[in-house]
Amino acid sequence: MSTAIDDRFLELHAGSAERAERARAVFPGGVTHDVRLFEPFGIVYERASGPRKWDVDGNQIVDYVMGHGALLFGHSHPDLVAAVQRQIERGTHGSGTTDLELEWAAAIQRLLPSAEKVRFTSSGTEATMMAVRVSRAATGREKILRFNDHFHGWNDSVMTGGAGLSRAMQSVMTFLDQTDAAGIARELASGEYAAVILEPTGPHWGAVPLPPEIPAELRRLTAEYGTVLIFDEVVTGFRAARGGVQERLGIRPDLTTLAKIAAGGLPGGALAGRRDLLDQIAPNGGGSRVLHPGTFNANPLSAAAGAAALAAVAETDAVERAANQARRLTQGINEALVRAEVPGSAFADASMVHIVLGPDLPRPDDGFSWDWDAVGGARSSMPETPAAVMWPFRRAMLNHGVDLMGMAALVSCVHEDAEIDATLAAFEASLADLRGEEIL
Repeated sequence: MSTAIDDRFLELHAGSAERAERARAVFPGGVTHDVRLFEPFGIVYERASGPRKWDVDGNQIVDYVMGHGALLFGHSHPDLVAAVQRQIERGTHGSGTTDLELEWAAAIQRLLPSAEKVRFTSSGTEATMMAVRVSRAATGREKILRFNDHFHGWNDSVMTGGAGLSRAMQSVMTFLDQTDAAGIARELASGEYAAVILEPTGPHWGAVPLPPEIPAELRRLTAEYGTVLIFDEVVTGFRAARGGVQERLGIRPDLTTLAKIAAGGLPGGALAGRRDLLDQIAPNGGGSRVLHPGTFNANPLSAAAGAAALAAVAETDAVERAANQARRLTQGINEALVRAEVPGSAFADASMVHIVLGPDLPRPDDGFSWDWDAVGGARSSMPETPAAVMWPFRRAMLNHGVDLMGMAALVSCVHEDAEIDATLAAFEASLADLRGEEIL
């Protein structure tokens, strides 16, 4: 049954609806990325600048998808545009080493204490695939320990669920809850694991926050049993802190997977870590080695953007500015929930904000970040927004000019007070819309 929210969505986005019909005939499901699936159709965007973007119907929208987390500096930042423009005039693929890739690698090493050596890839998925391969080569073991709901890209080495996956690869992966300390200790003590891979803030960049004692215990156990510790910092790298979660925790993983901000918002990723592990990729005079081709590894455009972005991470307060605006946004959302008497909660880690509507979830005491001890200790799961609430809410937010990353917001350093104020007004209006339709 149509609602006023739906009617307004169709009225505002007729151009996107028409293009969605054409897209369904060309793309499976009508989109080119699973995250872009939207009910009843996705919005088609024409241009973007700073914290905002404009769709084909002329609607101006405050953006919190931010390139799936890649755009710490917002859309089309002038310094990054200039860096890419300079390089594109010089060539996009010289099929050899460039000064830019050396500069890019040095920028990663400057920020990431564990990055003794670096190998570039074209995506975060490729980086996790390489991390697993390097770990297996180093240890001579097959098995991988990973945690429920932690996401590491869509390669067979680390993915579960869905059709077409290799049963053989699935058989050498063990899944545990992230807080199952006894299970983790038991499995690693078997000496059968090549690597442990995790998102060090918890699944989906902290949607279920991971207590810091878990990564610390993993560091101890993996060192004891000769297992490689892999931090997946594809989203959190250069966002949770300048040097990622590992800097904040004071833990040096053996390997780190990077992408998104690392490539300045362009396609690109990297595997960084221990010299002896990465050197398995180097020719060694006749012995076995880990092979790693890749046509667009360290391509000059991504290298230019990545080097410029990471220089700005190191030399400006971009990370702190984004986190401060996320704090303001999160506190404002929680205050709006209290005023509207709507069950739910917002919480954040640095500039990564998560929103739950519907379940009666406690709110952080500071309105921002969880102290898990205060709400009953560490969790292995989190109540989620029901689909019957999420889709109308997201449509309502778009009607009011805000695009979320699912039930989350990735805040950039160019989201100013005006954008935060507009978002909070949209949030309150969207809650009112849902209450009016008796959805909440």
